[in-house]
Amino acid sequence: MNTAFRTALRVLGAGAIAAAGASAAQAQTVTIAMLNNPDMIELKRLSPAFEKANPSIKLNWVILEENVLRQRATTDITTNSGQFDVMMIGTFEAPQWGKRGWIIPMTNLPASYDIEDVVKTARDGLSYNGTLYALPFYVESSMTFYRKDLFQQKGLKMPEQPTYDQIRQFADKLTDKSAGTYGICLRGKAGWGENMAYVTTVANTFGGRWFDEKWHAQLTTPEWKKAVNFYVDLLKKDGPPGASSNGFNENLTLMSSGKCAMWIDATVAAGILFNKQQSQVADKIGFAAAPTQVTPNGSHWLWSWALAIPKSSKSQDAAKKFIEWATSKDYIEMVAKDQGWASVPPGTRLSTYARPEYKAAAPFSQFVLNAIKTADPTRPTLKPVPYTGIQFVGIPEFQSFGTVVGQNISGALAGQTSVDQALTAGNAAADRAVQQAGYQK
Repeated sequence: MNTAFRTALRVLGAGAIAAAGASAAQAQTVTIAMLNNPDMIELKRLSPAFEKANPSIKLNWVILEENVLRQRATTDITTNSGQFDVMMIGTFEAPQWGKRGWIIPMTNLPASYDIEDVVKTARDGLSYNGTLYALPFYVESSMTFYRKDLFQQKGLKMPEQPTYDQIRQFADKLTDKSAGTYGICLRGKAGWGENMAYVTTVANTFGGRWFDEKWHAQLTTPEWKKAVNFYVDLLKKDGPPGASSNGFNENLTLMSSGKCAMWIDATVAAGILFNKQQSQVADKIGFAAAPTQVTPNGSHWLWSWALAIPKSSKSQDAAKKFIEWATSKDYIEMVAKDQGWASVPPGTRLSTYARPEYKAAAPFSQFVLNAIKTADPTRPTLKPVPYTGIQFVGIPEFQSFGTVVGQNISGALAGQTSVDQALTAGNAAADRAVQQAGYQK
């Protein structure tokens, strides 16, 4: 090999190394603040497929419990710190943050994304003034899950639309603490999106509302007292021990391991409860509508966990590419191949509900889609209200006073205070918050 040829090879080699170094230097890191729920853990597990297809993008995952995620995301967005490139937020945050210009609009999506395939209720809930600010990862309402075998053993029949009086009667008959079976499991963990998401639907259907039309708090009304006393008494008598510490994930574990005869919670749980790989009672689960009492208004919620990009992100294009992938038809197909059709992210795409494989694997699919479509955040209560939102009040201040009320009610459930004391303290906190914000005239 002559000297000139060796020199040429060295130059070529150095050039290749330099090019590789430049490519590595150009790789963008997309930091994702993500909820610690089963569907999101599956997203992380499948994400190497995205990185392989997009070698210039590196994903950095920050997986957080619900209350912590909300706190971290809100702090990051309000201080413009740019810690995250993608945030998992919901129908509470998306319109408010979009209105303030804190997150970027989800416009100019490629034709292949097929935005019209995304359920309109989901799009509307994540929009402000007709502009979409987040893409839905999954959409949920709430429903009643129950053990068909336990009902049969006791000669009980769950109606398609149960009332809370019926739920209490069933729970009393189904509780067998010596066998480790509890008649009912419900959220008790404090948080505006934890126990208050559920408790607010109980208050709604009992005829209650958070505020009257002049923004005066209504938590000390007979309707709220009846609703919360019902909830506390039911869980104390027929619920599992330590119910005041149980949120969605804890109750999902209890239900899927056969400890609960009934559970009223998010429709997204159906995909896990009916999956034989994840649920010990997959062949024993029945389902019905979320219970009603005085009115159907606000008895079942509407929520979407969605992906958004903070304006402070330095990697907006890469973040958008990831979000488009994570909420696409192709991603749903990937989950179906990995976990089965029953476990795909629900509520987002009409094409999913048209698939014969989904209908066959998920007997709950059309029921869930109907619950999502019939939940009406603009008419959440029996009496008129100045806010939108079924399981939340759609104003920024709700995060703080909703959590305070949740802590008080969780305290009542744990026996640390009475329901009346909890509601009196919560009412004062809610009134104070809206007075300071200038809602009360």
